[in-house]
Amino acid sequence: MFGAGGGTSSYAEVESADVIVLWGSNAREAHPIFFHRVLAAVRRGARLFVVDPRRTASAAWADTWLGLDVGTDVALANTVAREIIAAGLHHADFVRRATVGFDEFAASVEPFTLDVGAAITGVPAEAIRTLAHAYATAPTAQLCWTLGITEHHNAVDNVLGLVNLALLCGHVGRYGSGLSPLRGQNNVQGGGDMGAIPNRLPGFQDILDAAARTRFETAWGCHIRPHHGRHLTAMFEAMGAGELRALHVMGENPARSEANSAEAVALLSGLDHLVVQDIFLTRTAELAHVVLPSAASWCEDDGTVTNSERRVQRVRQALDPPGEARSDRWILTEIARRLGHDWDHVDAEVIWDEVRSLSPLHTGMRYDRIEELGGIQWPCPDDDRLEPSFLHGRLWADDPAERGAPAPFSVVGHAPPLDVLRPEFPLRLTTGRRLDSYNTGVQTAALASPLREGETVDIAPEDAADLGVRNGDRVRVCSPRGVVEAPVRIDDGLRPGLVFMTFHFPDDVDVNVLTNDAYDPRSGTAEFKAAAVRIEPIAPRPDRPVGV
Repeated sequence: MFGAGGGTSSYAEVESADVIVLWGSNAREAHPIFFHRVLAAVRRGARLFVVDPRRTASAAWADTWLGLDVGTDVALANTVAREIIAAGLHHADFVRRATVGFDEFAASVEPFTLDVGAAITGVPAEAIRTLAHAYATAPTAQLCWTLGITEHHNAVDNVLGLVNLALLCGHVGRYGSGLSPLRGQNNVQGGGDMGAIPNRLPGFQDILDAAARTRFETAWGCHIRPHHGRHLTAMFEAMGAGELRALHVMGENPARSEANSAEAVALLSGLDHLVVQDIFLTRTAELAHVVLPSAASWCEDDGTVTNSERRVQRVRQALDPPGEARSDRWILTEIARRLGHDWDHVDAEVIWDEVRSLSPLHTGMRYDRIEELGGIQWPCPDDDRLEPSFLHGRLWADDPAERGAPAPFSVVGHAPPLDVLRPEFPLRLTTGRRLDSYNTGVQTAALASPLREGETVDIAPEDAADLGVRNGDRVRVCSPRGVVEAPVRIDDGLRPGLVFMTFHFPDDVDVNVLTNDAYDPRSGTAEFKAAAVRIEPIAPRPDRPVGV
């Protein structure tokens, strides 16, 4: 946020917060370790608000659940903002000194009265008012989100809507208050930190910045082209256009994880050369011309990982890789050597010291310090001191020069899902995760779990009654892109018209055949959370009442 690609707070601050808002996050199941921090705060007396279309396991712990309609996050955020301003609860001094664009923002949210917001979102006006007043008046507040707001065609606007709320109330730049995007997998944060995004060099340095490029060019002895690369979705578009003909995939299973997966498989299958580097023979690896077996980085290699609170931690090798598997570091070095570059095989610390020499965010993170302190949050530019656990404290400085550039409000408008509900597809499918499984199931599906039931299509009791189905009945789920079959699971936490599935068991039920590959042009994230579907009973069984 505000130029830094990470959450603004630490996990410890979540435990001490007075109000916590989980927006589009079922942290109880998707981020269970983090959720223990939330529970610690709740048991201490913090108020928890959960904003989610489903009444999830996280919502069971909440003071208030705001069950919004899928794709109405901006409308809800704007309604909360409008209520805060109308009630005179915004932090006027912080807004005046530390932000820019307030007047335009306030004008843009003025139409979103409580009644208008309730009509658009499906959330009762009183629940919206309760959230607005609690968040605005809390001494400290944490606003956390995950893929529930970012896997939409307007993902960036969704996030900016939440940033607006934090700026409006001064809930950023000080201990206990902040914005926390919870990362979907281990080291997602670290990947971005190291430059695995199309517009940044390691340390989130802009690739268009000539001075930054010069530092890396000098260290690496090569020319870095000053233009942005393609994000993942744009890569698939380039495959379809014939502009991208070779692909090297590391630790990713896009044949199963991409929206509209049938199209993704077709594009991957049509490449001239596909290389997959992974610890498992994934569905994507089965399509590859070359498979490079890699070591499991968490136990068969040395290095670092970075979590959602920006904490860099050490990883130490405990086991030797099996068979011909090699560390990613070894594989990439050997590829470079075969391409004619004189790279030496060096240990992980040597590479990390190179990162430290080029990224000011990491300069002070020597291996011995990371080990001694049990991890260090970035930024850490100095060897002899640590920065505060929160970011953007400058916004509270009295000296305008120290305060620096003001944080901007963003005018964002409501834009409903692109996959419009219509008579042939009257139900809204949203996707997510369950506690017992992980991603596309490569690492979990083959392992027994007392919690695992396999893939189901979860529907509301009212919809089950309308369809004439009960628990366990098999149905077809159809979208404009494909069809799957799955057993029914009736879920009291779903409102009528809402359907839920996961992508954990693609060998049995490839849910991403259904999902919409339309995407946010700024983030490149597809609209996994909002597909239009219909459900067709396969073999109705009238031997007992339906809907039970």
